[in-house]
Amino acid sequence: MSNLDNNKEEIEVTTNETVVEQAKHEDQSYWAIVKRQFKKNRVAVWSLRFMILIAMIALLADFLANEKPLMCKYEGNTYFPVFREYIVDFGGSWPKELSSIVDWKTTKFDYAIWAPVPYGQSETDFANANYVSPLAKQNVKSLRWWHWLGTDEIGRDVMSGMIHGTRIAMMVGVVSMSIASLIGIFMGAMAGYFGDEKLKASLSSIILFIVSLPLAFFYGFQVRSYTISDAFSNSILSALGQIIIGLVIFFIIIALGQLLAKLIDKILKAKPSINIPIDIIVSRVIEILLSVPSLLLIMSIVAIAKPSIMLVMVIIGATSWTGIARFTRGELLRVRSLEYIEAAQSLGYSEWRTIFRHAIPNSLAPVLIAIAFGVAGAILTESFLSFLGIGVEAEVQTWGKLLSLARKNFSAWWLALAPGFAIFITVTIYNLMGEGLTDALDPRLKQ
Repeated sequence: MSNLDNNKEEIEVTTNETVVEQAKHEDQSYWAIVKRQFKKNRVAVWSLRFMILIAMIALLADFLANEKPLMCKYEGNTYFPVFREYIVDFGGSWPKELSSIVDWKTTKFDYAIWAPVPYGQSETDFANANYVSPLAKQNVKSLRWWHWLGTDEIGRDVMSGMIHGTRIAMMVGVVSMSIASLIGIFMGAMAGYFGDEKLKASLSSIILFIVSLPLAFFYGFQVRSYTISDAFSNSILSALGQIIIGLVIFFIIIALGQLLAKLIDKILKAKPSINIPIDIIVSRVIEILLSVPSLLLIMSIVAIAKPSIMLVMVIIGATSWTGIARFTRGELLRVRSLEYIEAAQSLGYSEWRTIFRHAIPNSLAPVLIAIAFGVAGAILTESFLSFLGIGVEAEVQTWGKLLSLARKNFSAWWLALAPGFAIFITVTIYNLMGEGLTDALDPRLKQ
């Protein structure tokens, strides 16, 4: 018995030494632990892989489905029409030889390399109009031009619409939740860090902020709404470029207003003296927004405004920040009394530097969960609005709009199956990723 006990003790010591050695070589930082915990959830990992695949389809939509060739040789010169289209979107022009082309498919090239789906999202094939099933006989020259998911009433290719609809769905989810994250993190951080007593401002800064906020939105987005809408119908790069330009204009106008307020305070020798109960204000605004059904609010605003995918994203983002703000506020209430925040304050750092450099970066863990679920909710909301035929331009193809076409002809089963399955898969993937993040960020599982 003594030999057995000694052997057991030796095995336990060896095992403990092995665990200690492995722990030494592993990164024990917070996010490294979260990453390892996330990888243990195989469903969440596969959901992340599918999400990356969907994102790649969205990014490469113009190269996967396009009526223009990817590469062609015409009149002795080699061209890349899809790449050239991006240059045209940003103010360039087509070469003289290509500018006269009306129908790319009937043009006689020396040779041409076409996209896997050789149809644009709004291109009509009149020879295969009136709801042609993917299983029925199609009037095409060869299998290369087959409509693999059928066509709609006017002959638009459903697969091309699905691919370009993926871009719209991902853009709506990412952009709307980016807007919601900016608003929610900022408002929640202000409420949690300053509370009701620590935030003070001058009268001039308050007035100029109230005045500059609607001006910033007007000149950043409203004046440029047609430009932004056209960019979304052209390509993802031009859409991102126009959104970035709008955000830059927005923040420049806000910053100019605050600089003017500081100049006025300096001239008048005024000091911040007005106490702003930011916690109460943010909490009451959250309660008001939560008391109103968000879907009805979005539908009301979108129904009375001009159709614009940008407007849909802004409204979804502007009504979806409450959950992010509540998470951020709760985390800031916890971290504002920790040692590293007190150390930053004792070193004389400004309140804004302490918030943005130390407090917020260490409070984003729960926010990631809310963002993951929020992207799924935004995609579902946009699909619902498109299904009802409101909020989106007529020429823009979305999953919800394709799904609504099935109402006109119940026998066109492919119009309901493809977009319905895509919406279900995408929303499920983001929800599974959110659950995986919830488990990975659980402090009880970090051993």
